[in-house]
Amino acid sequence: MLPVMALAIIEVRGLSYTYPESDAPSLIDVNFRAEPGEFVLVTGPSGCGKTTFCRALNGLIPNSYGGDFKGTVMVDGLLTTSTPVYELAQRVGLVFQNPENELFCTTVEREVAFGPENLALPREEIAMRVEEALEIVGITHLKEKSPEELSGGEQQKVAIAALLAMKPKVLVLDEPTANLDPVSAKSVLELMHKLNKNGVTVILVEHRLEMISHLVDRCVVFEGGRVAADGPPREVLYSDKVSELGVGLPKVVQVSKRLSSLIGEPLRFLTPEELATYIRGMSY
Repeated sequence: MLPVMALAIIEVRGLSYTYPESDAPSLIDVNFRAEPGEFVLVTGPSGCGKTTFCRALNGLIPNSYGGDFKGTVMVDGLLTTSTPVYELAQRVGLVFQNPENELFCTTVEREVAFGPENLALPREEIAMRVEEALEIVGITHLKEKSPEELSGGEQQKVAIAALLAMKPKVLVLDEPTANLDPVSAKSVLELMHKLNKNGVTVILVEHRLEMISHLVDRCVVFEGGRVAADGPPREVLYSDKVSELGVGLPKVVQVSKRLSSLIGEPLRFLTPEELATYIRGMSY
């Protein structure tokens, strides 16, 4: 008897997409599968199709953009091309680079309540979801503040809390730390790790690989609208193919590869701590 494959939370098959009035496709024959509870890092050179891929996962493409769409995208068993975006939003939350473009209410509390209110949920349920989301993200103390008063990192956390209040099974984040300082970026990425450990499937587009590569289950690299590599980060980030693509590899990966060539031993460290432990244990 053949083994029964578990239902993927996201299943992308043969996805190709061209924006309206564009001659060149942004995505070409993309195949992708994410299991429930996975933490997937997506990276690649600028303009390689990462943002377009994110928009396809919650139905914005093609439902809100039009264009030439081929293939299928299934999210939690729903076909994105035949499911309303508002319904998909209850399963997939999408966070963009600039949170200022997503926040428009007068207080953080109202911002987080906006989604559940539009679902016409009971008042008690809305209040419970708001408090829970604020607590998970760690910004309960900011609930009476205006989003305009907050730092970039705090605004990004508000945007994430607003999505969590919708109870999505998947969070898709398109370079959420792009406009943040290193401290704020680290805080947001650690939050993603925490949410993933609590059962949320996370698809994260990110260039700051040194901060996150050791925390994810998989690394998917895009190039020219195609998936160029997909696998465990220790395999993908150390592959010659990914090095040739111009991906900004973490410093620890670069140092480990040079050290490997010197001693003739394959080393695949993802954190400075791993590298330092190895070096301390070397015999001279």
